[in-house]
This record gives sequence, C-alpha cells and structure tokens, in this order.
Amino acid sequence: MNLSRTSPGMNDAPGLLYAGFNQDYGCFAIGLDTGFRVYNCHPLINQAKNESEDGGIGLVEMLYRTNYLALVGGGRNPRYPPNKVIIYDSIKAKPVLELEYKSEVKNVKLRKDRLTVVLQNKVFVYHFSLPPQLLHTFETCDNEKGLAAVSTSANHAILIIPGRQKGQLQIIDLNSLGYYISVGESDHTNNYIGSPQLPPLLTSDSSNSANSLTHNNSNGSANSSSTRRSINVSIIPAHTGKLSCLSLNQEGSRCATTSDKGTLIRVYNTATGSLLHELRRGVDRAEIYAIAFNQESTRLCVSSDKGTIHIFNLDPSVVTHMDHKPRGPTYGEVVSYPTQSPTNYGLTTTGNRGSALSFMKDLLPKYFSSEWSFANAKIPTESRCLVAFGEQKNSIIAICADGTCYKYYFDPRKGGECTRESFERFLKD
Repeated sequence: MNLSRTSPGMNDAPGLLYAGFNQDYGCFAIGLDTGFRVYNCHPLINQAKNESEDGGIGLVEMLYRTNYLALVGGGRNPRYPPNKVIIYDSIKAKPVLELEYKSEVKNVKLRKDRLTVVLQNKVFVYHFSLPPQLLHTFETCDNEKGLAAVSTSANHAILIIPGRQKGQLQIIDLNSLGYYISVGESDHTNNYIGSPQLPPLLTSDSSNSANSLTHNNSNGSANSSSTRRSINVSIIPAHTGKLSCLSLNQEGSRCATTSDKGTLIRVYNTATGSLLHELRRGVDRAEIYAIAFNQESTRLCVSSDKGTIHIFNLDPSVVTHMDHKPRGPTYGEVVSYPTQSPTNYGLTTTGNRGSALSFMKDLLPKYFSSEWSFANAKIPTESRCLVAFGEQKNSIIAICADGTCYKYYFDPRKGGECTRESFERFLKD
C-alpha cells in the first residue's frame, strides 16, 4: 500500500510512506521518511531496519524472507531518485544493483526468477540475475497506482497488469518469456559498474560494486526488433471503469479485480479468462486498498476506506452442511443447500449472503443476484489498511496506516462479526 497513492487519513502515522506484505504474508515491510523496517507477523517482531537522515523510502518489496529487497525513494527527501529501483542486501547493508528509468517507478514485484518494474504506462520484466536480462516490455493504460500482481508458484508463473484500455486486465505467462537473441537496436542501453560476469543474484557474493542499468522507455517494446518465441498473454475486459486493485492466488490460477467504483470484486480463472465469482462489497462507492486469497484459494478478504474488512467464501466445500431453515441476507449460521431452488433464498451455493429475492434473479436487476460477504471485521479508527489471511487457521491480519496491527478470528460456520484477538502498535510516535 503506497500511502502517497491513496487518499490520506487523519490518523496516519507521521513519516509512514509505504506498507506491504511479503509473498507468503508471513512478514511485512514499511517505508519511512527515514528509511525502512521489516517485521515478522507471528509474533509481531521488528526483524530488520535501516533508518538514518539519508532520506525516505517510498516502496519496499520483499523477496520472501531473504535478505534482498527492492527499494524506491520517496517522501519529501527521497534517499534514492524516484526513477530508480535499488536491489538492496540487508545483511551487507548496501545496494547490489540499480535500475534507472526516465520516469517515476510506480511499483516493483519480485519472484525468485523474475523482476518486474511498473511505470506509468510500461511494465518491464527481467530475468532476476546479476546483471538482469530484460525479457519483455508491456504497455498499459495510465497506471498511477502501479497495479500489478505476481504468483509465487514455481510452475505457474503468472503476472497480471492493467491492459491498454480502461478496465482491461492483461494475464501474462512469465514462463513464456524466454531468452531472445537481439538482431538490432533495442530501446534500452546497459551501463554496468564493475564486472558484468556475476553469478546469479540469489547465490552470489554481493560484495562487488553496485551494478547500474539505464533504460530509455520513451518508445515501444524493448524487444520489437528481437527474435523470440511466442508470448502467452490474455486480455480480459474485467470492468467498465478503471481498475483500482488487483490480486493473484499463490498458484496463479485465480485473480481478483475491482474498479474505481469499489462495489464489486470479480474473480477470474487465469487460464480460461472465465468469470468465476462476482462479489459485492457494498452499494456505496469505495476505495479498495487490498484483496487477498487464503492459501487454499477458498476464501477472499477485502479492505476499503469504509473501515471494514469483508471475507467471502469462494468454494462450497468450506461451508458446513447443516439442516437449517432458509434465512434472509443477515449475518448468522452459514448453510449450503445441495440444489438451487426457490426455498434456499438468503444464501448462495458458496455460503455467502444473498438477497432474499435471489430466486427471482432472472426477473429483477442484477443487484438481487449479488453475493455478499459472509464475515466482516471493523477497524476502529477506519484507517487505511492492508489485509491478509494469517498463519493461524481462520485468522486475518490488518496492517494499518496509523501504525497499528490487528488480528481477527472468524467463525467458519457462523460467519458474522469477527472476534478481535490482538492489537499492537508497530510504529510508535
């Protein structure tokens, strides 16, 4: 959550510029106007920090629990130029690689084998090594928030980014971005400091001088004059409005999207592009801050500027089958019925709340066939927050812009209001 790209809150912690989970949601990092910190989630422990008067860090992307981080300068006094990506070794407390562009870096995503850099209208994908090898450049519509998500699966490497048109989603198979042989001039130039013959980044001794890589991104694809194999890219017209938040499950088989309206969350199959679920957060316009799948991809949690976290069921197998009378769209016992009939109104087949008039969905507006969350949690201060499922079963964690961390438990059978398990302040005044 880049706090400079979402609406500020009155309770925001001074000096907090960025917050983001690592790939397995076991850790999170924050960017400050004095540097950065890394915390363990279970329990909440400050594991690493680098703070000084050298300037602010506006983006911190972790690589699982390794000592490598991607940093971008930010705040009133950026430590690094906002158009540079710094790959930083937290053990040696020094940069090992710099990538420079002609415009501001909006986001960075890391996998063990891929490095993705997001600009306003371009996305660069590299093989993650020293030196990095550019695999492809993708064009997008205006992407001020730097929307992008990458799967963590080694066998199913998927990247999702906005398309060239408003509301479109690009689904990219990263394993199809093979190496290519250049047969002409490309639109980027390399300028390395030190030896370019370094071993792969994740196994190298990073005691060498930092490497720098400068890109001219003023034109089209960096590989328009290169020979390569076919790239697997799918385009989905996800929303009519501008995309506002993206998420992938760990396997890369499911993706979730919202628009700037913030009322609907749509879940797609990344292999076929088919719509699997359309979930309703509410009826009022909202700014979505985060979407996260659980590890099994059977549930989804969403946070917004309404100060409420919503939890949705995605798989009927997680719903407890009980003999219970049908009910209307209120929180309570979650029930799944084996068949859809006019008597099972009030619940969808996945156990989410539905309209009591859903049995007339073919005759009524689409609103009456919506799926509503089966559980929710309230952030007392209504601060901007990131949310994810915790390591403990049936738990969620919220990292808030006011410097606080909440843990909630939800009842997988009853749903309804979550129980607050703990509250801690990770960033004190």
